[in-house]
Order: sequence, then structure tokens, then C-alpha cells
Amino acid sequence: MTRKKKTRSLADKVTIKTGRRKDYKKWRHDNPDQVTSSRRFVAKKQQQRKLQALRKLARQQSGQDIAIHPDKDTDNPPGDRS
Repeated sequence: MTRKKKTRSLADKVTIKTGRRKDYKKWRHDNPDQVTSSRRFVAKKQQQRKLQALRKLARQQSGQDIAIHPDKDTDNPPGDRS
């Protein structure tokens, strides 16, 4: 006896007409208002984005300041391209 493989795909859990994956994809494309993410998934992604923003802010604050465009006139004369 074989066991059914576990899946996270919603396409395998939904039975629409034939229950085939491409039919579900078509239904999902035709009815975007009926397809929503789970609250748990949305909360998880919100938390991940907050953490990512905090890490980015920490990196920006800990980094050193550099002069991106220092006075161009003093370093190189206008005709020199070295």
C-alpha cells in the first residue's frame, strides 16, 4: 500500500470540476477575489518584513559615511580621465 505524499500545494487540496491542477490554476486566475492567503501566512510575512527593515536600518547606522561625490574639481582636471 502506498501513502499519499504530503503537499503544501492548494491545487492538490481543492476539487474543482475535474480536480486537476490546471483547472484550479484557471479558476484561481478567473476569481482573484476568492483567493486569499491564510492569516497565519500574512502575519508571518509581516513579521519577516519588520525584522528585515530593522536589520537594514541597523546596517545603515553602523556603516561608515563615505563621500560619494567629493569635490570633483579638486581631484581631477576636466580633461584628465585617469
